Amino acid sequence: MSTSTLGTFSSSNSIGNVQNKPDHLLVLVHGIMASPSDWTYFEAELKRRLGRNYLIYASSSNSFTKTFTGIDGAGKRLADEVLQVVHKTESLKRISFLAHSLGGLFARYAIAVLYNNSSSLNSSSMPNDPCNSSKKGVIAGLEPISFITLATPHLGVRGKKQLPFLLGVPLLEKLAAPIAPIVVGRTGSQLFLTDGKPYKPPLLLRMASDCDEGKFISALGSFRSRILYANVAYDHMVGWRTSSIRRENELIKPPRRSLDGYKHVVDVEYYPPVSSAGPHFPPEAAQAKEAAQKSPSTNNTEDYHEIMEEEMIRGLQQLGWKKVDVSFHSSFWPFFAHNNIHVKNEWLYNAGAGVVAHVADTLKQQEPSSFAPLASL
Repeated sequence: MSTSTLGTFSSSNSIGNVQNKPDHLLVLVHGIMASPSDWTYFEAELKRRLGRNYLIYASSSNSFTKTFTGIDGAGKRLADEVLQVVHKTESLKRISFLAHSLGGLFARYAIAVLYNNSSSLNSSSMPNDPCNSSKKGVIAGLEPISFITLATPHLGVRGKKQLPFLLGVPLLEKLAAPIAPIVVGRTGSQLFLTDGKPYKPPLLLRMASDCDEGKFISALGSFRSRILYANVAYDHMVGWRTSSIRRENELIKPPRRSLDGYKHVVDVEYYPPVSSAGPHFPPEAAQAKEAAQKSPSTNNTEDYHEIMEEEMIRGLQQLGWKKVDVSFHSSFWPFFAHNNIHVKNEWLYNAGAGVVAHVADTLKQQEPSSFAPLASL
């Protein structure tokens, strides 16, 4: 993070301001080919609704084409940026993340880096069992509160309608995997699960476990709540299944009526943790990956994706998740759902204002001093 960036942040968010002394850091993480300016409306609303107790920081370390350099590389840059903010603000005690689209994967990698750094300072808090909520770690030395993603491809984008603008056409989905790294670099191969040698699990599968690379599940499990906002339709970039970490047979037609006070938020459900040995990368997965890399066909790419999707879900469902379904079917521009969900631009994507309000109230609900619980949750 550059000196100029820090200087701007210092003046707008009052780092070290003795009078305000925010104690809760909320990190906003944008998606692919985006920048901190995408959070302009959302950030202003959060400041208005949450008050001075929050230090709201829009990450700038992975702007625009830097999002092409890999989820791991971007995650490490984000972790470094967060540490710089934490070191400059002594009053901070708690930390939360709010991420849109690809930014959710950057944030998941970053918290594992920050959890590893912190756990050495607080080894007694390291969870041996990520499902055991009585054992919590820390993130960047702070107490983890909320981890929230908006339309994030947690299971990647390989498979039927995971990348909706391909319209579920098998030929297009087969061709997309080898083309993706050409268009969006290393990030593309990671999203399509074809990164690395055939015998090595793809990054997103490793991120559904605790492994040598990072304690990804323990880091996620250290947060008081994990919340997924997912578009049920009209999202041209990220499918409902991957953004809500659901299997195909778990996609039940959602209500069409919005929750009171939160337009376009149609359903909220808590999914408790499911005990599991965690994800595996069996020999047949390595064979399917090699086939998908070297001679992709409709059949072998489907086989590989089905194996990987199930293993990623098994890993991630070791933790409890609150899943919030969003539907822009009644909005003026429903096909802008991917940008509507976080109001990328107020004048064009303002249909997502109800989602913003719901996120703000969800965050407030986690505050110890909150006496206004969110009835719909």
